[in-house]
Amino acid sequence: MPHALGFDSSTQSLSAVLLDLDTLRITHELSLPFGELTDYASPRGFLENLSDGQVHADPRLWVAALDVLVQRMKDAGWPLSGVTAISGSGQQHGSVYLKEGFAARLATLDPARPLGPQLEGIYSRATSPIWMDGTTSAECAEIAATLGGAEVVCARSGSVAVERFTGPQIRAFYKRDPQGYADTARIHLVSSFLCSLLIGADAPIDTGDGAGMNLMNLAAEDWDAGLLAATAPDLAAKLPPVSPASKPCGTVSAWLVQRFGFDPSCIVLPFSGDNPSSLVGMGAATPGRVVVSLGTSDTLFAAMTEPRTDPEGCGHVFGNPLGGYMTLACIRNGSLAREAFRDQLGADWSAFEAAGDADLPETATTIPFVADEITPKRPGGLSEADTSLATPQRVRAFLEGQAFNLLRQLEWMHLKPTELCLTGGASKNNGIARVFADVFGVPVSRLSVSNSAALGAAMRAAIAAGAPTEDLVKSLCASDSTIQPTDRGTPARYGNWLLALRAGA
Repeated sequence: MPHALGFDSSTQSLSAVLLDLDTLRITHELSLPFGELTDYASPRGFLENLSDGQVHADPRLWVAALDVLVQRMKDAGWPLSGVTAISGSGQQHGSVYLKEGFAARLATLDPARPLGPQLEGIYSRATSPIWMDGTTSAECAEIAATLGGAEVVCARSGSVAVERFTGPQIRAFYKRDPQGYADTARIHLVSSFLCSLLIGADAPIDTGDGAGMNLMNLAAEDWDAGLLAATAPDLAAKLPPVSPASKPCGTVSAWLVQRFGFDPSCIVLPFSGDNPSSLVGMGAATPGRVVVSLGTSDTLFAAMTEPRTDPEGCGHVFGNPLGGYMTLACIRNGSLAREAFRDQLGADWSAFEAAGDADLPETATTIPFVADEITPKRPGGLSEADTSLATPQRVRAFLEGQAFNLLRQLEWMHLKPTELCLTGGASKNNGIARVFADVFGVPVSRLSVSNSAALGAAMRAAIAAGAPTEDLVKSLCASDSTIQPTDRGTPARYGNWLLALRAGA
């Protein structure tokens, strides 16, 4: 019975999902919290209390986790010999720095020994900056100045220079430790590093994760000579090639075959970033379905056919693992802001349920930014046009502000959704879901997909093994419930909201 396997290395855990290619159903799932690997002093998946506000991880943790997780899969009876295709995802923007001889070391691994000890001494940098690190503001400004402005970086790479992105992080390493940079022969992302471990050779970087580096030319889908030169010297020689995520990059290594029993003919696709992989895992890799994840931050992502970029420099565009492009907008004031507003009102979540059926005057608008916002860039400061309204009405005005801030991103994206899919904890609240349906003016469906990044990776592997994309989406990404929009979504009120937003910018 053939299977497809997907991995996801998130900030705090490594997970795996196995799909049966005959039934197109999940047969096995397993996750390893990084905190269980106590040798690496990373209870939350990263090193704590580093100097100068840096947030790094120990790359050896990811190596050990892969070895431990696959061993647990074998011990639990997973049919590893029946896996015909593998892919995976990694937390975006994390980078791994390696000395000369990395690929040669992988090619000569001893299957009788764990992986980690065999890679000791291969790291030219002991730690890996991850997406939580925001210490490269100076480097972002330098890259933008060299290229002629932030808008030029955005037009080329899909995003303005961002502190957590790999390019600015590489530049910071070059400036702070020039000898360490000189000793570096290969720079991998978390995704391509893990993929290299599977194939026993240097893996490429896919266009989805590559676009999150401020180094790849989005339109050309290859490294951009100007961006590379503005970042660090001789960088092109240190990077793997760029590859479409759908092009197999090898077969499983002899180490995996002999240690765990994989079939030597099992193909491996390039790993991608967690956001591009989640796009696939949510069934949104083709235009029409827009996904909004209502979490600590609220995130909107969707498929695009053309590489359009945000003129305000807030949104991001990455490669789509199934071809084309994807867009992503992150709103900082998500669930934390909803909780703060709830507490300010002295209410509970029932007020948010009631907000779905509340009616508002057209002048009732709320700027829902409790904390400083990143999309758009403006200081925090919640502002209500009318505080005399009943509590459900005030909640509705607040939620409409949050929903509209996401809706307006579709303008620069040139997207007209036919369906809005909500996920995340807040999506379970019927009132919140109804407000989003009214504001977007399309049906809202709620997905209960868990571990969407690992599922998306498994789906990509299944597609490479011949499974039809539409059948996979139908089987694995169906909605639990659908809410239809009502006429409470009043365009005039949204115009007032936009005016209030711009006035406070």
